[in-house]
Amino acid sequence: MTTTPAYPGPNALDAHWMPFTANRAFKARPRMFSGASGMHLTTPEGRRILDATSGLYCVNAGHGRFEITTAIQRSAATLDYAPAFQYGHPQAFELASRIAMMAPGDLDHVMFATSGSEAVETALKIALAYHKARGEGGRTRLIGRERGYHGVGFGGISVGGMVANRKAFGTMLAGVDHLPTTYNRDQQAFTVGEPEWGAHLADDLTRLIGLHDASTIAAVIVEPVAGSTGCLPPPKGYLQALRKITAAHGILLIFDEVITAFGRLGHAFAAERYGVVPDIITFAKGVSNGAVPLSGVIVRAPVFDALMTGPEHIVELFHGHTYSGHPLSVAAGLATLDVYRDDALFERAKSLEPAFAQIMMTLRTAPNVADIRPVGLMCGIDLNPSSAGPGKRGYALIEHTFHEANLYVRIAGDTLIVAPSLIATEDDLTQIRDLVASSLKAV
Repeated sequence: MTTTPAYPGPNALDAHWMPFTANRAFKARPRMFSGASGMHLTTPEGRRILDATSGLYCVNAGHGRFEITTAIQRSAATLDYAPAFQYGHPQAFELASRIAMMAPGDLDHVMFATSGSEAVETALKIALAYHKARGEGGRTRLIGRERGYHGVGFGGISVGGMVANRKAFGTMLAGVDHLPTTYNRDQQAFTVGEPEWGAHLADDLTRLIGLHDASTIAAVIVEPVAGSTGCLPPPKGYLQALRKITAAHGILLIFDEVITAFGRLGHAFAAERYGVVPDIITFAKGVSNGAVPLSGVIVRAPVFDALMTGPEHIVELFHGHTYSGHPLSVAAGLATLDVYRDDALFERAKSLEPAFAQIMMTLRTAPNVADIRPVGLMCGIDLNPSSAGPGKRGYALIEHTFHEANLYVRIAGDTLIVAPSLIATEDDLTQIRDLVASSLKAV
């Protein structure tokens, strides 16, 4: 009888080209998970690793939820796949209705996809199609923001503002411009929540309108809180100002809520926290608790209605994916929403936010900490780069936290990101803080 080794042999690691990973460094010293439950991941040799980042911002209800697992199993045994084009299945309509009911204002229509990147591409295409349907086909310009991240599709990279992505692949869409980042360390360092300084940065949109003319601009896309580039909360009044400017000029406003939706900021959507109703919201990650890939967009009724024209038997929007509304992902989504509701996890996150911020801010005196930015249940901690170059200290930190401290954290360059599941206790948060503090001393 043969047994499976705890880790694959060296040659077995070669075939898998890992995403957003330093492949050579990883394969020289792997960091593997083989199980998960609650707030912890488990390594093949049985070590329990405290998950400080909810997987990748997605396991909001904690790992291994029985309710979600059971729903997926039931769906797999009943309906493994249903064609997404010209046919449907009841649970997809049920989930869309529930998400639409949770969304603010008249965001009433949902189209499903599989990843956040696909959701962004969908949102951008809907924006272009909307204007064309209204006889304003000249509105093709898209405006993103510096330090924004909108996935890895060519559209998302083009409107995104992550330097590494843009340097590697360039801007593949013509007619794209960017607002300035809302982050300024000199003005905002060590702010808890939304900074006081920076609302005026929304006025740069007026400058871009003056440069290009509103009649050429289709949409502005921003993350309410920029997550992947280090957790950058919006200045007070900034998002409200963007809404006012876009509405005045007939420009669609897209909130990329792939990270912020489903409780991360204490609400179903960040749009609720900030009292802003955008025209389109993208979502992913937390909608299925990370158990099965699922994403989508929610659009306001006027956007949807503008496309519901022409002969009724003709496809209104030539867009979609084979796995849109996949039965297993939809089952996971419905069960996840039940967990959020039954366990009042959005309310729990909101009540835990002050303690989380206070605990994270105590790291201010830890070695090489340059800034800390807690908002909701997410926090960016900037580290001073080491003399070995940018990103070296960050990589040393994840090596130490995993191998020595039994802690999983996410690193973006030299920025540490902490985003615990909504089930976390204050003791969990304190333990995360203590393990981060000891690891910072080591690197």
